[in-house]
Amino acid sequence: MSLRFIGIDPNTGDKESPTVWVDEEHSELVFQGWVPSPALEAECTATEVPGHAKGIPEGEAVVRIPARMVEMVREACDAIEQAHVR
Repeated sequence: MSLRFIGIDPNTGDKESPTVWVDEEHSELVFQGWVPSPALEAECTATEVPGHAKGIPEGEAVVRIPARMVEMVREACDAIEQAHVR
């Protein structure tokens, strides 16, 4: 696996660590985030998305990351696009 660390939320101290990586081998963004509240997870589960069944499929998860990490997400998007273009 070619996992490239992009960044970690600098405001969460040493006990929490929302983190962004790029998996260049699989062309994927990888997020470590907070577990959603039961209410948020229920809302995600109940949301209808055209062409898809309701719910969170087995093997998938909802995570939350703070909006202050947008720049890291952009950097990860740029990195995966550059890796994909090669």
